[in-house]
Amino acid sequence: MSQSPYKQVDVTGDKSSDVVWHQASVTHDERVGANGHKPAVLWFTGLSGSGKSTVANAVDKLLHDSGCKTYVLDGDNVRHGLNGDLSFSDVDRVENIRRIGEVSKLFVDAGLIVSTAFISPFTQDRDMVRKQLSSGQFIEVFIDTPLEVCEQRDPKGLYKKARAGEIKNFTGIDSSYEAPLSPEIIVNTADKSVKQCAELVVEYLREYGYLSR
Repeated sequence: MSQSPYKQVDVTGDKSSDVVWHQASVTHDERVGANGHKPAVLWFTGLSGSGKSTVANAVDKLLHDSGCKTYVLDGDNVRHGLNGDLSFSDVDRVENIRRIGEVSKLFVDAGLIVSTAFISPFTQDRDMVRKQLSSGQFIEVFIDTPLEVCEQRDPKGLYKKARAGEIKNFTGIDSSYEAPLSPEIIVNTADKSVKQCAELVVEYLREYGYLSR
């Protein structure tokens, strides 16, 4: 039996007797009020090539143009800096999502709508982030694009390399992807335009009262 990639981490215990939580002068509610909309994490998950980053950025543009305070955390971009020390092993994938979950939580505390575009293949990882946030602040967006469509697109040539054995632990080929069972939003990029996909997400936010401005 392989070793579990999950570690028991006590995030509430004292890291040091000198480390204490510093209360901010500006409260969360004050930041939310100034922004004029509810904060949330739009967690885009799906296979490589499914369209996560494309749709996330299209949603971000629509929200920004309407006056919302937003930001996009993209899987590739984050691995250029914050998570540049991580590989694509199961253990490092877990740590990758743990860090992004913590960063997303900070953005939500600042009152923003943050979109995260990560394969995030494991259900337990996504549930871990959801549990860190208050009810309604985690919105799982499943980019439900079939593997064959993603592989036909192959925008970065990664599937070709994975099939040739040049890339190991590639999701959908030799590493599993656990599709969400009950996501808040399901988007199929195979039969919708980018604009239609983005509008579907924004309409959810509007319908459920996130865009109150």
